[in-house]
Amino acid sequence: MIANVLQPHQAKFSRAADGFAVALAASLPWSVSATGIFVGLWVLAVLPTLDGALLRDTLRKPAAAIVIGFVALAALGMLWSEATWQRAFQGLTPFLKLLVIPLLFVHFSRSERGLWVFAAFLLSCSLLLLASFALITFPRPFGWRLNTHGIPVRDRIVQSGEFVLCAFGALYFASDCFRNGRRVLALALALLAAAFLANVFYIAASRTALLVIPVLLLLWGIRSFGWKGTGILAIVCLVLGGIIWMSSSHLRDRITGIVQEIQGYEDSGEATSSGQRLSYWTKAAGFIRQAPVMGHGTGTIRQLFQEASVGEGKEWQTANPHNQTLAVGIQLGVIGIAVLFALWLAHFLLFVGQPGLMAWVGLMVVVQNIVSSLFNSHLFDFSQGWTYVLGVGVAGGAMLRAGARSGAGSQRPV
Repeated sequence: MIANVLQPHQAKFSRAADGFAVALAASLPWSVSATGIFVGLWVLAVLPTLDGALLRDTLRKPAAAIVIGFVALAALGMLWSEATWQRAFQGLTPFLKLLVIPLLFVHFSRSERGLWVFAAFLLSCSLLLLASFALITFPRPFGWRLNTHGIPVRDRIVQSGEFVLCAFGALYFASDCFRNGRRVLALALALLAAAFLANVFYIAASRTALLVIPVLLLLWGIRSFGWKGTGILAIVCLVLGGIIWMSSSHLRDRITGIVQEIQGYEDSGEATSSGQRLSYWTKAAGFIRQAPVMGHGTGTIRQLFQEASVGEGKEWQTANPHNQTLAVGIQLGVIGIAVLFALWLAHFLLFVGQPGLMAWVGLMVVVQNIVSSLFNSHLFDFSQGWTYVLGVGVAGGAMLRAGARSGAGSQRPV
């Protein structure tokens, strides 16, 4: 009955869903609350457009089925959780955002406006880039002292991660434009990519982003220039890297400070990023050894760290061991770790070897999340988690649409 009433308006709901997806991408670099609102509005707009047969067919795809399995395992983990029901449900909530990925697959397997979403993200991040440079150039607007160090919103990890994605997305598009004779646009995109990377290297360098950059650089080189061209690109990048290293005291401090932070933490207990991470990892590995197969249950991370602080003279209040594998392993054991790796693998295989900008964006998002999750729990973090959901969901939907067209004999590119 309800479906019959809504059917004449499905086209309007579909256009609204496209608009909310664009707004969601634009809000992601700036606002947590706006992002949450647009996620809710997008879900409400897309639900009336869902086709049962298409949804069932999509959920059979490995890239979608593994998401459902991962969230279902986390829900089951509440049954053997050592935490209270309230904390167990709180532990489940970071998993729930992943359920939007299959919905995005369905919607953008029918919509051709996926590039609008990524264009909105690029434009929004470009405005954030301008704001960052402005705060460095004019630190006292209207006489106010803004001690932001070039980070208008969020933190250096979020900002640099977004800028790295935009830089390599622009570089890939620039190389395509150059080959197609669109030299002016290619130059503009290359300069924009250089500006994003300059901000990371000179203003707000995140160590996680610095680790992601060479990995994406290698992938971009292989996809765009082949192995021989990648070798030449590596030589050029080594020269540029040396120049950047010598000219950026900020970059040198971020890299060389790792050893100092670890020593300061070990010698005096100083709260440093690198030192605390080593302690988190050591503790988390111990928790996994206590319950290796099924883990301690969903939502138990904070409780385990608090219990470990008794008698140690340290206050372990964290619910984040700063490693995605450890965060899942504590709660769901090696079973959960295996499903996590299967999720990453399924999403990686969805994009690797596929041509086009959409495939490159999806591949970038997956690879960045895998690499950055060595030092953070980015699937569970708000900004990075929603970046993964949006990037994989929209680009994955485009891949499914391209596959359907290919199966029908269409040669139209994505």
